[in-house]
Amino acid sequence: MHTLINNEAKQQLIKTLLSKGIYKKGSKQLYMLPLNELENIYRNETEANNIGNGVGTMNYATFAAGCFWGVEALFQQLNGVISTSTGFTGGETINPSYEDVYKELTGHAEAVHIEYDSALISYEELLEVFFDNHNPTSLNRQGEDVGARYRSAVFFHSEEQKSAALIAKNTLSASGRFKKPIVTQIVPATAFYRAEEYHQSYLAKRGQSSCRIS
Repeated sequence: MHTLINNEAKQQLIKTLLSKGIYKKGSKQLYMLPLNELENIYRNETEANNIGNGVGTMNYATFAAGCFWGVEALFQQLNGVISTSTGFTGGETINPSYEDVYKELTGHAEAVHIEYDSALISYEELLEVFFDNHNPTSLNRQGEDVGARYRSAVFFHSEEQKSAALIAKNTLSASGRFKKPIVTQIVPATAFYRAEEYHQSYLAKRGQSSCRIS
């Protein structure tokens, strides 16, 4: 009886995920996952859709700007940033490993998910740090790191964040700072998959505060 209930719950959860259009090309993968992993995916998606509407002044931001070690270290130094996580987002593969992403098998970008207190630092200030610390005109490349996983992207969690990101991008484009066009993607946040623990606070664990990310 317990197995039957679990199967029914799994089928309903898969139906819900598919109805949201989250995994248009990865639906077969959903049927292969156990119920607990499907529940985690649902929680991730719910958070992604509801971020920016949370309690109090806590908000979330997600950025991709090359190797996520240096990007995370950069944002960890900012007053108002409560926590950071390195991981993968923007692709189709469910629960990818670092090796999967490295081999360009997933469509995901290396990214950093940030929890911040908007009473101490604004989203616009986070965007300024983001654009100032990588090359937004470099397509699928930052420095020696080459591949779509190293693309420049803003994953917005609300319409307000989308508007702020577009304004920041357009303002920078009009400034004449760069001769080449800015290629930063501004796209909706979807499921964020936390990278292996080895990659969390990678530079901080080694007593480093930065690495080149541009």
